[in-house]
Amino acid sequence: MSYKGIIFDLDGVICFTDQYHYQAWKEMADGIGVYFDEVINNRLRGVSRMASLDIILERSEKSYSEKEKEELAAQKNEIYKKLLEQMSPADLSEEVKNTLDELRNRGHKLAIGSSSKNTKMILKQLGLEGYFDAISDGTNITYSKPDPEVFLKAAAFLGLDPSDCLVVEDALAGIDAAVAGGFHGAGIGEAATHEKVTYPLEKFSDLLSVTRGEKDEV
Repeated sequence: MSYKGIIFDLDGVICFTDQYHYQAWKEMADGIGVYFDEVINNRLRGVSRMASLDIILERSEKSYSEKEKEELAAQKNEIYKKLLEQMSPADLSEEVKNTLDELRNRGHKLAIGSSSKNTKMILKQLGLEGYFDAISDGTNITYSKPDPEVFLKAAAFLGLDPSDCLVVEDALAGIDAAVAGGFHGAGIGEAATHEKVTYPLEKFSDLLSVTRGEKDEV
């Protein structure tokens, strides 16, 4: 099927900042004496910053006020942003960049749909500042995935209906959001196993055949 617009999640699809998130949450959790490891970290994929903090604080013996939670989340984000400064265009794989370029050459409108409030900074570090036709991220949404808001706003920014757009996700919650918004979803990694995913992808460049309609819908 041919799509006028393609909306990409950022982390885990365009690039990988999981380790930076983990390091930042770990430093914050260690600072307040709360146990945190990579197993717990896996529960944070595709989840908003404040919801992630609530998951981490499940192991805390102390109750935190909303103000204290906001301060902890801000502390984590400052650590994370410092780590992001290590990113460069070298962190953008050749496969991803070539695929994006080819999709654009074919006339598709490209957008980002990410719950991250650091989306624009990450894109700048990757050398993709100004590359996408639209960006919907944590700075303009009220609800995180699996709510479809971030994708609906991305489609609106592109001037397209959800039925004309394909969402590319790596998280199960992202496919849930795509389905809830009336989008077809292409899943990579864990998202490829979602029972409602339209196109399970083995690799990012599979998008080139999917958007040509060479693969049957599942």
